[in-house]
Amino acid sequence: MTWLDWIRTSRDRRMYRLARSTSIIALAMMAGGTQSTGAGRLRTPTTSQAALERIELGRPTLPPLTYTMFCLRYEAECRSRRGFRGGPVRLNDDRWTDLLEVNRAVNLAIVPMPNDLGLAGEAWSINPDRGDCNDYAVSKRHELLRRGWPARALLLSEVIVSSGEHHLVLLVRTLSGDLVLDNLAPEIKLWSRVPYRWLRVQMPSSHQLWSTIDGKGA
Repeated sequence: MTWLDWIRTSRDRRMYRLARSTSIIALAMMAGGTQSTGAGRLRTPTTSQAALERIELGRPTLPPLTYTMFCLRYEAECRSRRGFRGGPVRLNDDRWTDLLEVNRAVNLAIVPMPNDLGLAGEAWSINPDRGDCNDYAVSKRHELLRRGWPARALLLSEVIVSSGEHHLVLLVRTLSGDLVLDNLAPEIKLWSRVPYRWLRVQMPSSHQLWSTIDGKGA
């Protein structure tokens, strides 16, 4: 490594640490909590505050056909997990770091390539070189599962963006609120702070059914 590379690497690390600290403070403020400067840990909001930031699941519905095709290709990603326990996970500093690192790494690793063929061109792939929103979402879920996150907290979600197009994001259910990992934005936001209309989301207890959502973000 040359001295110039070392300077660039050191600068990137400082910028990432600054972004991480800023994001933690912003998330805590949005979720109704505060960041303790001395302890350096997230303070969990009250039960009533967090409940307002968790998306309300509706009636069970069938998953997208493309998700069913994805499960045939990646059986391990859709395997039923016995012993379902608990709900949203507690968002501590380590888990927040996981979200920041995975969201950033996947967004940078996949070159965006819009699908102009509609359903005929849909093929959700994990960690491809090029891909669309579906590939970003399933790749982030895959990486978080590898880091030990429970499947019940990592829910693929179908939304509609302002242009009217359907879009896939990863919804992460935490006790501090439901967070959105999105390839269209570098920030991780609460579900109510993204400008989308929500359609359906994976059910936490079963990969075979999804749930309708009657909700709209910012």
